Amino acid sequence: MANFIQSVDERTKLAGANRLEILLFSLGKDTGTGRNEVFGINVFKVREVMNLPEITKAPDMPPGVVGMISLRGNMIPVVDLAHFCEMEVAEPPKILIVTEYNKGIQGFLVNSVEQIIRMEWNDIKVPPPMMAHQMGGLVTAVSHLQDDRIVMILDVEKVLAETASIGITPEELAHIEALNTDATVFFADDSSVARKQIEATLDHLGLKHVATKNGVEAWDKLKEIAERAEAAHIPTHEMINLILTDVEMPGMDGYVLTRNIKEDGRFKGIPVIMHSSLSADANMDIGRAVGADDYVPKFDARELSEMLSKHLHLKQEA
Repeated sequence: MANFIQSVDERTKLAGANRLEILLFSLGKDTGTGRNEVFGINVFKVREVMNLPEITKAPDMPPGVVGMISLRGNMIPVVDLAHFCEMEVAEPPKILIVTEYNKGIQGFLVNSVEQIIRMEWNDIKVPPPMMAHQMGGLVTAVSHLQDDRIVMILDVEKVLAETASIGITPEELAHIEALNTDATVFFADDSSVARKQIEATLDHLGLKHVATKNGVEAWDKLKEIAERAEAAHIPTHEMINLILTDVEMPGMDGYVLTRNIKEDGRFKGIPVIMHSSLSADANMDIGRAVGADDYVPKFDARELSEMLSKHLHLKQEA
C-alpha cells in the first residue's frame, strides 16, 4: 500500500488552487442502520496506509484508543474511529491509516480503503443540521461522489482533542499575559472544537473577535465589513486588525481566502495568519506563496498569543 500516497509536490500544487485529494474509506456496515457509510480524509494528512499490525494494549488509555503500535521505532496510538462516530460495526477493522496532525502521529482503524479522488473545495459543503448531529457530531463537511454516494469528512481535531489531549487548556492560558492592545481579530475555522479554543484564547488575551465557520462565509463577511468601512469613510483595518484562517474548509480553503484578501486593496494593512494542523513545510510554503504574513500550528496557546502579539504590535507601530 506504500504506492497509495502520491508525491507531495503534485498535491501541493492542488492545494494552492482550491483543490485537494481525498482518501475514501469505510468503517464497515453499521449494525444499527445497515448502511456502509463512506468517509474521507485529506491525503495531505495521511502518511501511509497499511494492513492492520499487531496492537499492544496499554493501561489507562482514553476511551476510543485501543492501544499502540510500533512503527519504525516510534510508538503510535491507535484510534477506533467507529467509537467516536457512535457506530457498532459488523466486521472488525482490517486497515490502519497513519496520519499526521500538528506533527503528532496517530493511526485510525478502518474497515477498508477505496481510492484517492481529486475534488474542489467548492464541491465540499457544510453538512445540513440533521447530518451534522449524526456520527457523534463529527461530520464537518460532505460532498456527492459521481456514483451518487455521499462522502463525509470528519472533524478529526475533535477526535484528537479527546484522545491525545490536544487542545488549549485553562491551565495553559493562566501562564499567558493579556495583550495590552485594543484590537479585533477576525477568524475562520470549520472545526467547532478549534473555534471554541480560538475564542477562549482571544478572550483570555483581551481581544475582540469575529468568528466564521468556513472560507465562503469568511469572505462574504469580510466584504460586508469592507463595505461598511467604505460607507463610514474609514479604512477597513480600523474595523478588523488581524485575520486568522484555517486551511481546510468547505467551499473555499484558507489559501484561496488569503489570496482573495491580499488581492483586494480594501484589506491593505491587515495581516493574515494561517492557523492549521497541516504543519508540514510544504503547507507553509503555499501559505507564503498566496500572501500569508505568517503561519502558526493549531492548539498551542503560547505560540498563537506570541504570533498575535507580534503582528498586532507591528501594526500599531506602523
